[in-house]
Amino acid sequence: MPISVMIKPSSSACNLKCEYCFYTSLAEKRDEAFKGYMNEKTAQNVIKSALEYANSTEVIFTFQGGEPLLSGIEFFRMFIKKEQELNTKGSKITNCIQTNATLIDEQWCEFFKSNGILVGVSLDGDRELNSYRIYKDGRESFDDVMSAIELLKKYNVQFNILSVLTSRLAQNFRKSYRFFKSNDLHFLQYIPCLKEFGEENSEYAMSVDDYASYLKSGYKLYFNDISRGTQMSIRQFDNYRLLMQGRPAEQCGMNGFCSEQFVVEGDGSTYPCDFYCINECYLGNINEVSFLKMRESEIFKSFVKSSYAIDEKCKECCYFRLCRGGGCKRNRVSADYCEAYKMFFENIICF
Repeated sequence: MPISVMIKPSSSACNLKCEYCFYTSLAEKRDEAFKGYMNEKTAQNVIKSALEYANSTEVIFTFQGGEPLLSGIEFFRMFIKKEQELNTKGSKITNCIQTNATLIDEQWCEFFKSNGILVGVSLDGDRELNSYRIYKDGRESFDDVMSAIELLKKYNVQFNILSVLTSRLAQNFRKSYRFFKSNDLHFLQYIPCLKEFGEENSEYAMSVDDYASYLKSGYKLYFNDISRGTQMSIRQFDNYRLLMQGRPAEQCGMNGFCSEQFVVEGDGSTYPCDFYCINECYLGNINEVSFLKMRESEIFKSFVKSSYAIDEKCKECCYFRLCRGGGCKRNRVSADYCEAYKMFFENIICF
Protein backbone atom coordinates (compact mmCIF):
# COMPACT_ATOMS: atom_id res chain seq x y z
CA MET A 1 0.00 0.00 0.00
CA PRO A 2 1.18 3.62 -0.51
CA ILE A 3 3.21 5.14 2.31
CA SER A 4 4.05 8.67 3.46
CA VAL A 5 7.18 9.12 5.56
CA MET A 6 8.32 12.40 7.09
CA ILE A 7 12.03 12.45 7.84
CA LYS A 8 13.80 14.79 10.24
CA PRO A 9 17.44 14.27 9.21
CA SER A 10 18.63 17.14 11.43
CA SER A 11 16.21 16.32 14.24
CA SER A 12 15.18 19.55 16.04
CA ALA A 13 18.37 21.44 15.08
CA CYS A 14 17.69 24.77 13.40
CA ASN A 15 19.59 27.93 12.51
CA LEU A 16 16.52 30.06 13.24
CA LYS A 17 14.66 30.66 16.47
CA CYS A 18 11.11 31.33 15.30
CA GLU A 19 9.06 32.69 18.18
CA TYR A 20 6.11 30.35 17.63
CA CYS A 21 7.97 27.14 16.68
CA PHE A 22 5.89 24.17 17.86
CA TYR A 23 8.61 21.59 17.28
CA THR A 24 11.10 23.23 19.62
CA SER A 25 8.60 23.21 22.48
CA LEU A 26 7.48 19.67 21.64
CA ALA A 27 11.03 18.28 21.47
CA GLU A 28 11.88 19.81 24.84
CA LYS A 29 9.19 17.62 26.42
CA ARG A 30 10.89 14.39 25.25
CA ASP A 31 13.59 12.48 27.04
CA GLU A 32 15.95 13.77 24.33
CA ALA A 33 15.15 17.05 22.58
CA PHE A 34 17.84 16.60 19.90
CA LYS A 35 18.13 13.10 18.46
CA GLY A 36 21.17 13.64 16.26
CA TYR A 37 21.81 13.86 12.54
CA MET A 38 20.66 10.92 10.44
CA ASN A 39 23.44 8.65 9.20
CA GLU A 40 23.60 6.51 6.06
CA LYS A 41 22.59 3.30 7.84
CA THR A 42 19.41 4.83 9.26
CA ALA A 43 18.57 6.48 5.93
CA GLN A 44 18.96 3.14 4.13
CA ASN A 45 16.71 1.40 6.65
CA VAL A 46 14.04 4.08 6.19
CA ILE A 47 14.12 3.62 2.41
CA LYS A 48 14.16 -0.21 2.55
CA SER A 49 11.29 -0.36 5.02
CA ALA A 50 9.19 2.17 3.09
CA LEU A 51 9.67 0.30 -0.20
CA GLU A 52 8.82 -2.99 1.51
CA TYR A 53 5.63 -1.40 2.90
CA ALA A 54 4.68 0.09 -0.47
CA ASN A 55 5.38 -3.13 -2.41
CA SER A 56 5.54 -1.29 -5.80
CA THR A 57 2.94 1.38 -4.90
CA GLU A 58 3.73 5.04 -4.19
CA VAL A 59 6.24 6.29 -1.62
CA ILE A 60 6.35 9.92 -0.45
CA PHE A 61 9.35 11.16 1.51
CA THR A 62 9.04 14.61 3.09
CA PHE A 63 12.09 16.11 4.77
CA GLN A 64 11.38 18.54 7.58
CA GLY A 65 12.98 19.83 10.77
CA GLY A 66 14.18 21.64 12.63
CA GLU A 67 15.95 22.71 9.46
CA PRO A 68 16.62 19.69 7.20
CA LEU A 69 19.21 21.44 5.02
CA LEU A 70 21.56 21.52 8.02
CA SER A 71 22.23 17.85 7.21
CA GLY A 72 24.12 19.03 4.13
CA ILE A 73 23.71 18.37 0.43
CA GLU A 74 25.82 15.19 0.51
CA PHE A 75 23.29 13.53 2.82
CA PHE A 76 20.52 14.21 0.31
CA ARG A 77 22.62 13.06 -2.63
CA MET A 78 23.25 9.82 -0.76
CA PHE A 79 19.53 9.46 0.02
CA ILE A 80 18.47 9.90 -3.62
CA LYS A 81 21.13 7.42 -4.76
CA LYS A 82 19.92 4.84 -2.21
CA GLU A 83 16.33 5.32 -3.39
CA GLN A 84 17.35 4.51 -6.93
CA GLU A 85 19.42 1.49 -5.91
CA LEU A 86 16.80 -0.05 -3.61
CA ASN A 87 13.68 0.63 -5.68
CA THR A 88 13.73 -2.74 -7.44
CA LYS A 89 9.91 -3.01 -7.70
CA GLY A 90 9.48 0.34 -9.43
CA SER A 91 7.59 2.35 -6.83
CA LYS A 92 6.85 5.94 -7.75
CA ILE A 93 8.93 7.93 -5.26
CA THR A 94 8.17 11.59 -4.53
CA ASN A 95 10.60 13.72 -2.54
CA CYS A 96 9.63 16.97 -0.81
CA ILE A 97 11.55 19.31 1.49
CA GLN A 98 10.18 21.94 3.85
CA THR A 99 12.82 24.54 4.68
CA ASN A 100 13.26 28.02 6.12
CA ALA A 101 15.21 28.65 2.87
CA THR A 102 18.04 30.63 4.50
CA LEU A 103 20.64 28.04 3.44
CA ILE A 104 19.54 27.73 -0.18
CA ASP A 105 22.16 28.63 -2.79
CA GLU A 106 22.68 27.79 -6.47
CA GLN A 107 24.07 24.34 -5.65
CA TRP A 108 20.93 23.45 -3.70
CA CYS A 109 18.74 24.77 -6.53
CA GLU A 110 20.56 22.65 -9.10
CA PHE A 111 20.06 19.62 -6.84
CA PHE A 112 16.34 20.29 -6.31
CA LYS A 113 15.75 20.82 -10.03
CA SER A 114 17.74 17.83 -11.27
CA ASN A 115 15.98 15.49 -8.83
CA GLY A 116 12.44 16.87 -9.19
CA ILE A 117 12.16 17.78 -5.51
CA LEU A 118 9.18 19.88 -4.42
CA VAL A 119 10.30 22.59 -1.98
CA GLY A 120 8.13 24.17 0.71
CA VAL A 121 9.44 27.58 1.78
CA SER A 122 8.42 28.93 5.19
CA LEU A 123 7.42 32.59 4.91
CA ASP A 124 4.53 34.44 6.59
CA GLY A 125 4.30 37.47 4.30
CA ASP A 126 6.12 40.77 3.97
CA ARG A 127 8.96 41.92 6.21
CA GLU A 128 6.64 42.98 9.04
CA LEU A 129 4.47 39.84 8.96
CA ASN A 130 7.55 37.62 8.82
CA SER A 131 9.18 39.22 11.88
CA TYR A 132 8.55 36.19 14.13
CA ARG A 133 10.97 34.22 11.94
CA ILE A 134 14.37 35.32 13.25
CA TYR A 135 17.93 34.05 13.63
CA LYS A 136 19.18 33.04 17.05
CA ASP A 137 20.95 36.39 17.41
CA GLY A 138 17.71 38.28 16.72
CA ARG A 139 18.39 39.20 13.08
CA GLU A 140 15.44 38.97 10.73
CA SER A 141 15.46 36.27 8.04
CA PHE A 142 13.23 38.01 5.48
CA ASP A 143 15.88 39.21 3.00
CA ASP A 144 17.64 35.85 2.96
CA VAL A 145 14.38 34.01 2.27
CA MET A 146 13.40 36.38 -0.54
CA SER A 147 16.85 35.93 -2.11
CA ALA A 148 16.38 32.16 -1.97
CA ILE A 149 12.97 32.47 -3.62
CA GLU A 150 14.54 34.38 -6.51
CA LEU A 151 17.09 31.57 -6.91
CA LEU A 152 14.35 28.93 -6.91
CA LYS A 153 12.55 30.88 -9.64
CA LYS A 154 15.78 31.27 -11.63
CA TYR A 155 16.31 27.49 -11.65
CA ASN A 156 12.61 26.73 -12.24
CA VAL A 157 12.38 24.69 -9.07
CA GLN A 158 8.83 23.71 -8.13
CA PHE A 159 8.04 25.28 -4.76
CA ASN A 160 5.22 26.55 -2.59
CA ILE A 161 4.86 28.83 0.44
CA LEU A 162 4.00 27.64 3.95
CA SER A 163 2.83 30.24 6.47
CA VAL A 164 2.04 29.85 10.16
CA LEU A 165 -1.42 31.28 10.79
CA THR A 166 -0.95 33.28 13.97
CA SER A 167 -3.39 35.73 15.48
CA ARG A 168 -1.48 38.61 13.88
CA LEU A 169 -1.43 37.00 10.45
CA ALA A 170 -5.15 36.16 10.60
CA GLN A 171 -5.92 39.78 11.37
CA ASN A 172 -3.72 40.90 8.47
CA PHE A 173 -4.46 38.13 6.01
CA ARG A 174 -5.28 40.45 3.11
CA LYS A 175 -1.83 42.03 3.43
CA SER A 176 -0.13 38.62 3.42
CA TYR A 177 -2.13 37.36 0.45
CA ARG A 178 -1.53 40.47 -1.63
CA PHE A 179 2.19 40.36 -0.85
CA PHE A 180 2.44 36.80 -2.14
CA LYS A 181 0.32 37.55 -5.19
CA SER A 182 2.39 40.64 -6.06
CA ASN A 183 5.56 38.52 -5.87
CA ASP A 184 4.15 35.89 -8.23
CA LEU A 185 3.79 33.32 -5.45
CA HIS A 186 0.59 31.44 -6.17
CA PHE A 187 0.76 28.20 -4.17
CA LEU A 188 0.10 28.89 -0.51
CA GLN A 189 -0.55 26.88 2.63
CA TYR A 190 -1.63 28.54 5.87
CA ILE A 191 -1.09 26.30 8.91
CA PRO A 192 -2.82 27.23 12.20
CA CYS A 193 -0.41 28.09 15.00
CA LEU A 194 -0.72 25.52 17.78
CA LYS A 195 -0.83 26.07 21.51
CA GLU A 196 1.57 23.91 23.47
CA PHE A 197 0.00 20.82 25.06
CA GLY A 198 -1.92 21.96 28.13
CA GLU A 199 -1.50 25.67 27.35
CA GLU A 200 -4.63 27.75 27.98
CA ASN A 201 -3.57 31.04 26.44
CA SER A 202 -1.05 31.84 23.75
CA GLU A 203 0.38 35.08 22.42
CA TYR A 204 0.47 33.61 18.92
CA ALA A 205 -2.48 31.21 18.52
CA MET A 206 -5.72 32.49 16.99
CA SER A 207 -8.93 33.26 18.83
CA VAL A 208 -12.23 32.05 17.37
CA ASP A 209 -12.82 35.52 15.89
CA ASP A 210 -9.31 35.58 14.39
CA TYR A 211 -9.86 32.27 12.65
CA ALA A 212 -13.32 33.23 11.42
CA SER A 213 -11.90 36.45 9.99
CA TYR A 214 -9.16 34.55 8.13
CA LEU A 215 -11.59 31.96 6.76
CA LYS A 216 -14.13 34.49 5.52
CA SER A 217 -11.80 37.15 4.11
CA GLY A 218 -9.34 34.56 2.81
CA TYR A 219 -11.93 32.56 0.92
CA LYS A 220 -13.40 35.66 -0.69
CA LEU A 221 -10.01 36.76 -2.00
CA TYR A 222 -9.20 33.24 -3.16
CA PHE A 223 -12.59 32.68 -4.82
CA ASN A 224 -12.60 36.07 -6.55
CA ASP A 225 -9.17 35.43 -8.05
CA ILE A 226 -10.17 31.99 -9.28
CA SER A 227 -13.35 33.45 -10.78
CA ARG A 228 -11.21 35.97 -12.68
CA GLY A 229 -8.99 33.22 -14.01
CA THR A 230 -6.04 34.12 -11.79
CA GLN A 231 -4.11 31.06 -10.68
CA MET A 232 -4.11 31.08 -6.87
CA SER A 233 -4.04 28.07 -4.59
CA ILE A 234 -4.64 28.05 -0.85
CA ARG A 235 -4.40 24.40 0.13
CA GLN A 236 -7.12 24.48 2.79
CA PHE A 237 -9.62 26.12 0.44
CA ASP A 238 -8.64 23.83 -2.44
CA ASN A 239 -9.58 20.94 -0.15
CA TYR A 240 -12.89 22.47 0.87
CA ARG A 241 -13.76 22.60 -2.82
CA LEU A 242 -12.92 18.90 -3.12
CA LEU A 243 -15.17 18.11 -0.14
CA MET A 244 -17.99 20.19 -1.63
CA GLN A 245 -17.74 18.03 -4.75
CA GLY A 246 -18.09 14.90 -2.63
CA ARG A 247 -14.44 13.99 -3.08
CA PRO A 248 -11.95 13.24 -0.27
CA ALA A 249 -9.54 15.93 0.88
CA GLU A 250 -5.86 15.34 0.08
CA GLN A 251 -4.59 17.32 3.08
CA CYS A 252 -3.92 15.28 6.20
CA GLY A 253 -6.65 15.68 8.82
CA MET A 254 -9.21 17.46 6.63
CA ASN A 255 -11.18 14.26 6.13
CA GLY A 256 -11.82 14.23 9.88
CA PHE A 257 -9.34 11.52 10.82
CA CYS A 258 -5.59 10.96 10.82
CA SER A 259 -3.85 9.63 7.76
CA GLU A 260 -1.57 6.67 8.29
CA GLN A 261 1.98 7.98 8.14
CA PHE A 262 5.32 7.76 9.90
CA VAL A 263 7.72 10.42 11.17
CA VAL A 264 11.35 9.39 11.57
CA GLU A 265 13.74 11.38 13.74
CA GLY A 266 17.50 11.69 13.17
CA ASP A 267 18.36 8.58 15.21
CA GLY A 268 15.58 6.45 13.67
CA SER A 269 13.00 7.02 16.42
CA THR A 270 9.59 6.82 14.77
CA TYR A 271 6.21 8.37 15.58
CA PRO A 272 2.75 8.45 13.93
CA CYS A 273 2.53 12.23 13.42
CA ASP A 274 4.74 15.33 13.28
CA PHE A 275 2.61 16.90 16.01
CA TYR A 276 3.02 13.88 18.28
CA CYS A 277 6.75 13.14 18.27
CA ILE A 278 6.55 12.60 22.02
CA ASN A 279 7.46 9.74 24.34
CA GLU A 280 3.87 8.53 24.65
CA CYS A 281 3.56 8.00 20.87
CA TYR A 282 6.93 6.35 20.24
CA LEU A 283 6.48 3.44 17.80
CA GLY A 284 10.01 2.07 17.83
CA ASN A 285 13.27 2.64 15.97
CA ILE A 286 13.43 2.02 12.22
CA ASN A 287 16.83 0.39 12.71
CA GLU A 288 15.09 -2.32 14.73
CA VAL A 289 11.42 -2.39 13.69
CA SER A 290 9.87 -2.09 10.20
CA PHE A 291 7.03 0.26 9.25
CA LEU A 292 4.85 -2.80 8.60
CA LYS A 293 5.33 -4.01 12.18
CA MET A 294 4.87 -0.50 13.60
CA ARG A 295 1.54 -0.25 11.77
CA GLU A 296 0.34 -3.33 13.66
CA SER A 297 1.33 -1.96 17.07
CA GLU A 298 -1.33 -1.00 19.60
CA ILE A 299 0.10 2.51 19.90
CA PHE A 300 -0.27 3.13 16.17
CA LYS A 301 -3.75 1.61 15.98
CA SER A 302 -5.05 3.51 19.00
CA PHE A 303 -3.54 6.77 17.72
CA VAL A 304 -5.38 6.53 14.40
CA LYS A 305 -8.57 5.18 16.01
CA SER A 306 -8.73 8.08 18.47
CA SER A 307 -8.88 10.56 15.59
CA TYR A 308 -12.26 9.13 14.52
CA ALA A 309 -13.92 10.27 17.74
CA ILE A 310 -16.68 12.78 16.97
CA ASP A 311 -18.06 15.34 19.40
CA GLU A 312 -21.79 14.87 19.98
CA LYS A 313 -22.51 18.40 18.74
CA CYS A 314 -20.98 17.49 15.36
CA LYS A 315 -23.23 14.52 14.63
CA GLU A 316 -26.27 16.60 13.71
CA CYS A 317 -24.42 19.62 12.30
CA CYS A 318 -25.31 20.50 8.71
CA TYR A 319 -21.71 21.54 8.05
CA PHE A 320 -20.13 18.28 9.14
CA ARG A 321 -19.46 17.11 5.59
CA LEU A 322 -17.08 20.06 5.19
CA CYS A 323 -15.84 20.71 8.72
CA ARG A 324 -15.40 17.02 9.59
CA GLY A 325 -15.46 17.74 13.29
CA GLY A 326 -12.79 20.44 13.16
CA GLY A 327 -10.34 18.57 10.94
CA CYS A 328 -6.88 17.72 12.26
CA LYS A 329 -6.82 15.95 15.64
CA ARG A 330 -3.99 18.15 16.93
CA ASN A 331 -5.82 21.33 15.91
CA ARG A 332 -8.88 20.14 17.84
CA VAL A 333 -6.73 19.57 20.93
CA SER A 334 -5.19 23.04 20.56
CA ALA A 335 -8.46 25.01 20.20
CA ASP A 336 -12.19 24.60 19.60
CA TYR A 337 -12.92 26.56 16.42
CA CYS A 338 -16.46 25.25 15.97
CA GLU A 339 -18.04 28.72 15.96
CA ALA A 340 -15.44 29.99 13.49
CA TYR A 341 -16.29 27.20 11.07
CA LYS A 342 -20.01 27.90 11.43
CA MET A 343 -19.52 31.61 10.72
CA PHE A 344 -17.43 30.71 7.71
CA PHE A 345 -19.74 28.13 6.17
CA GLU A 346 -22.87 30.18 6.88
CA ASN A 347 -21.49 33.18 5.01
CA ILE A 348 -19.36 31.67 2.28
CA ILE A 349 -20.36 28.18 1.24
CA CYS A 350 -23.45 27.81 -0.96
CA PHE A 351 -25.37 24.58 -0.51
